[in-house]
Amino acid sequence: LIGTGSGVVISKDGYIVTNAHVLLADGYHDVHDVDGAVYSAKIVGRDSKTDIAVIKVSAAGLEPAVLGDSDEVLVGEHVVAIGNPAGLSSTVTDGIVSAVNRKIRSDSTGIQMDCIQTNAAISPGNSGGALVNMYGQVIGITSSKYASNSLFSGGSYEGLGFAITVNEALP
Repeated sequence: LIGTGSGVVISKDGYIVTNAHVLLADGYHDVHDVDGAVYSAKIVGRDSKTDIAVIKVSAAGLEPAVLGDSDEVLVGEHVVAIGNPAGLSSTVTDGIVSAVNRKIRSDSTGIQMDCIQTNAAISPGNSGGALVNMYGQVIGITSSKYASNSLFSGGSYEGLGFAITVNEALP
């Protein structure tokens, strides 16, 4: 095991969105679902500039997430981040939207993206997971890479997490 991450099921037939930095360029990728099933995943598309990737597992009847409209997100709105920090599967943290349309640069590519800032805990392993509003709609794809020390000069920061907006991830 090299690393872990999270993903969001976007179709009944096994398409899953995650962060590109979660995946190796080659090698094997396994997806473990909450029921304990393990699927071999194939990379369908990967864009390191936007840090978004789509993988496919051979499964049927999966329950896809409901995608929201990140243009409707409001500062102060309650959200939850769902992920796999430190290999602790199905971890849910809560918080609020601290800012919208935050221009954040990826520490690996330097590409600037619109992100949702939240104080919901987002740690390595949460990357690629869902930021969900109180209507159960995915409004962002969490990324610990956007919350690294390279964004700001000096030190590490707590309570400062970012998610790529779902509207930015959809294309």
